[in-house]
Amino acid sequence: MSRIPPAEIASLYRYPVKGLTPEPLPSVTLQRGQTLPADRRYAIENGPSGFDPARPAWLHKSFYLMLMRNERLAGWQTHYEDESHILTIRRDGKVAARGDLETAEGRAAIEAFFAANFSGELKGPPKVLSGGGHSFSDVARKVVSIINLGSVRAVENMVGLPVHPLRFRANVYVSGWPAWQELELVGQTLAVGNARLKVVKRITRCAAVNVDPETAARDLEIPPALMRRLGHNECGVYAEVIAGGAIAVGDAIAAEEPKLV
Repeated sequence: MSRIPPAEIASLYRYPVKGLTPEPLPSVTLQRGQTLPADRRYAIENGPSGFDPARPAWLHKSFYLMLMRNERLAGWQTHYEDESHILTIRRDGKVAARGDLETAEGRAAIEAFFAANFSGELKGPPKVLSGGGHSFSDVARKVVSIINLGSVRAVENMVGLPVHPLRFRANVYVSGWPAWQELELVGQTLAVGNARLKVVKRITRCAAVNVDPETAARDLEIPPALMRRLGHNECGVYAEVIAGGAIAVGDAIAAEEPKLV
């Protein structure tokens, strides 16, 4: 293994519906070339996008409801059930909508909720989109997003205020790395048990990270702070799963030394 300090997985999250509530996971089984199971499996179309569920293709996030523009999404608590495909939307503990995202009736119930509660932010009738194994990620490839909690603490120092790590909506949160260590890992392979993830890209941050995930307030200016202090607005990395396996909170994560030829 490399000389990078020992680190471990502090938490794991998935986001079944793009822009909606993160769901914590104690463990997950990764598959080669895939996202976390059900991560960004659905999206809420904001106006006609041309998305074809029979031939799913990546589209820019502007075609969907998302936190960069629609911060009020964070004010609703949602939960997705894998077996039933039911999405439940709550506010202050009370159920506001519930529907099976794999049936026309269930999707209609969820679409009616967004039509009623986000009318001023819609470019057309909201529509629940799904493309089977398609991922409504911000990038075209299927990836796992990773945030270094050391970098989050560095951001707190920049803005002079607490920064909730879930502002960054990552799948894997890592503790033990120095601030910004993850940005130097592009091209390297991370080992977590039997799983292997190749770091492929730094994550460029948008205005979504300015939204507090608990209050839904747009109360910080993180990308401009990054630009002023670092000369870029990157925080976190994307990785592709190149070997599957189970990973869990508390597992060690380390960069492998390149193999000598």
